[in-house]
Amino acid sequence: MASVVLSEAEKLYIVHGVQEDLRVDGRGCEDYRCAEVETDVVSNTSGSARVKLGDTDILVGIKAEMGTPKLEKPDEGYLEFYVDCSSNATPEFEGRGGEELGTDIANTLYRVFSCENSVDLKSLCINPREHCWVLYVDVLLLECGGNIFDAISIAVKAALFNTRIPKVRVLEDEEGTKEIELSDDPYDCIRLNVDEVPCIVTLSKIGYRHVVDATLQEEACSLASLLISVTSKGTLTSMKKVGKGSLDPESIFEMMETGQRVGKSLHIALQKILDEEESLGTSRPKVGFLG
Repeated sequence: MASVVLSEAEKLYIVHGVQEDLRVDGRGCEDYRCAEVETDVVSNTSGSARVKLGDTDILVGIKAEMGTPKLEKPDEGYLEFYVDCSSNATPEFEGRGGEELGTDIANTLYRVFSCENSVDLKSLCINPREHCWVLYVDVLLLECGGNIFDAISIAVKAALFNTRIPKVRVLEDEEGTKEIELSDDPYDCIRLNVDEVPCIVTLSKIGYRHVVDATLQEEACSLASLLISVTSKGTLTSMKKVGKGSLDPESIFEMMETGQRVGKSLHIALQKILDEEESLGTSRPKVGFLG
């Protein structure tokens, strides 16, 4: 994880401010930074999104490819995650550092999406035991300015919302041989229901209080954080503690309550942006990945 080196005086200034519910950038403890969300930014994907949260910049591309269902779930498709931490984001991502963080983020995403109903995987099945859609979710971390897990989860949900999967017909001849026929019409496609897709809310313990959407400077003052995944209804689906410090049970319960409350607001704000962007259709101005 990217980090910054702060003097003891700087740390003290940040910690004292948090205890008074006043952070260095003027936010309260439960406030997110301004987020920019743009979908459909990479042309050769089934769905894509770019999210800028403060100085953190994330690009997600999703490709739908035909595969074979897993033996234990013969009537479902599945998701595969790959995370690339660009060495341009921070020098710490060069070599093994970026690989380890990428694996950690991918494993966290697998845990978040292992929750039943997060994505309707049965809708990705074409032919039980034979053909299904596999969604390859590629995450590229372009710039690291703190709170990368939340930013990535927002970008993944936005990209899934933007994903279009071609409709398929299974044709069977007299001998029982099955043939797959993909629709040529780009508008004849399957859309994913993202209502139950969770977002991650990271709560960083600083002093005796906790904050959401910590900056790199605030992360340097936090010894322990709690990552919780929350659905739009405020249901907590998974939880993970990170950092070297410990968290007492009372703090954990408080952080869970904050995470559920903040998570619901985050989903509402994100869905509003996605709906507004979609309502503009092809007329919306595109900034694009290289914009």
